[in-house]
Amino acid sequence: MATINVYTESTPNPSTMKFLVNKLLINGSLDYPDKEKAQESAFAKELFKFNFVNGVFFASNFVTITKSEEAEWSDIEPLLKDFVKGAVESELAVKPIEHSEEVNFEGNETEVKIQQVLHDYVRPAVEQDGGAIAYKSFEDGKVTVELRGSCSGCPSSTITLKAGIEGLLKRMVPEVEEVVAESM
Repeated sequence: MATINVYTESTPNPSTMKFLVNKLLINGSLDYPDKEKAQESAFAKELFKFNFVNGVFFASNFVTITKSEEAEWSDIEPLLKDFVKGAVESELAVKPIEHSEEVNFEGNETEVKIQQVLHDYVRPAVEQDGGAIAYKSFEDGKVTVELRGSCSGCPSSTITLKAGIEGLLKRMVPEVEEVVAESM
């Protein structure tokens, strides 16, 4: 068995830290914003046993953990690093088997184009910061997306949304006039 290495990266959101591993954890992403939702994931459920864990988000080769206000990263980071390493080595399940995220875009031609741009261009960049973006709807020139992981509640997510994502979509899909985020 290959040695599992865990690296941490800060994110634009000071309450979240990205724990990267040298192994694919999941295709797609899963967000567990609270303890109740985490019951289906053995990995997330175990993380929520730490009283300072307020959110868990998985994507490709990392888990983004949101901490409580009182906790200091300097105190909890080594603990979480060890836990993540052990969980990955023991192959603790990230998700139940029946959840597979296939890329299926639905809607009219414009909606499919929007989803394709979000998937191909925006998703990889957002994942770099420990978050995820999900397409919700397109109506009257307005695209509604959902921000998850470290993007949820991040101070710079509004700038990313307006300057980055909205600009990109307006250029690539002329029907788009505005992009708004729906909070979780």
